[in-house]
Amino acid sequence: MGDAPLDPEDAKIITLARAARQRAYAPYTAVAEGAAVRDTDGRTYAAATVENVDAALTMSAVRAAVAAAAASGVRRFEAVAIVSESRAPTAADLAVVAEFAPGVPVLLAAPDGSLRATVRA
Repeated sequence: MGDAPLDPEDAKIITLARAARQRAYAPYTAVAEGAAVRDTDGRTYAAATVENVDAALTMSAVRAAVAAAAASGVRRFEAVAIVSESRAPTAADLAVVAEFAPGVPVLLAAPDGSLRATVRA
């Protein structure tokens, strides 16, 4: 995705998302993801996929990170990072981000931390 250097703050949330991915609980699909969100004050919140035998209770990494931030009183984000094998964020994950920050950049990185794409929520 080009040779432009990644902003240090964006690199930080990718690193946090990558570390969170290592803590994912995904025994049913084996699809582990990590995510991190940065609020407008520069605070970060990271989370991983948490699956449940009841699919309705499964929480994506993005939703878990947004929930952690929202539970702490955050209502606006300036960036989101997702570390995943996937080539694109899900529509549901983009929708939850857009609830708080329409148009915010969502950085999608591979498990090795390399940036694959940046999309907007």
